Amino acid sequence: MSKVADVKPKAEIVETGSRWAKAARITIDAPASEVFDVLADPSLHAAFDGSGTVRSFEEGPDRLTLGSRFGMGMRIKVPYRTDNEVVEFDEDRLIAWCHFNRHRWRYELEPVDDSTTVVTETFDGRTAIFPPSLLLLNAYSNNQTAVAKTLVRLKGYVEGRRLVG
Repeated sequence: MSKVADVKPKAEIVETGSRWAKAARITIDAPASEVFDVLADPSLHAAFDGSGTVRSFEEGPDRLTLGSRFGMGMRIKVPYRTDNEVVEFDEDRLIAWCHFNRHRWRYELEPVDDSTTVVTETFDGRTAIFPPSLLLLNAYSNNQTAVAKTLVRLKGYVEGRRLVG
């Protein structure tokens, strides 16, 4: 097998300039609209989650828009549920949601051309009720790893759909 075929995609860690925000980026071989369609469908979130905590879509709209509320089945040692709200939204360019503590998961899409998109995901604790509280949960280092893994999975999911679609 060639070495090129053995190369697995990796997300690039992005320096945010804040200890309270962790980000990564990846290039996806798909138009921004196709990537955004996946991000805006909460029933697909478990398919590309890299944290290992998102288990299922519980309730909410089929497609997210600004102000949408949606519930997700989660698991960190024990099952629980989060209720989220979309707090940033720009069709095909930006979507972010948060839950009760107000920290955000943000996806920014930058089209390179008609068939390539750079996606940056940020776990943003700057918007949390009390950002230092997330240190107690090791949320910043855990989410630095999780956003990178999520982007690799998102790339595989979107590009795989294009191959079979």
